[in-house]
Amino acid sequence: MKFLADESVEFRFITELRELNYDLISITKDFSGITDKEVLDLAFRQNRILITNDKDFGELVFRLKLPHKGIMLFRLSDDTYLSKLLKFKQVMKRFKTKLSNSFIVITDKKIRIRKFEHVN
Repeated sequence: MKFLADESVEFRFITELRELNYDLISITKDFSGITDKEVLDLAFRQNRILITNDKDFGELVFRLKLPHKGIMLFRLSDDTYLSKLLKFKQVMKRFKTKLSNSFIVITDKKIRIRKFEHVN
């Protein structure tokens, strides 16, 4: 499973995922300054699940119906890399097989998954 970290994702979180051997590229490091649409397109073309803190991606996939391979949106009150890392590990343990072509919202209290059946 491959991931793409949006610019809103802090470097320490990215570093931790790489240390856990996840295939992850960083917009900040490799593609700084591209638009959200370009981020989504890059993730789609490279078959990567987008990790973000930016809820604007919801508009791109729900209202504009842009294609994607999956989006993981963090909406935590404790926005530290450590709290995100713990939630990420929880999601990977419980829902790994459901992440592809889904929009996942991760909050303090729950994890919501909306599957897209007809994603290009």
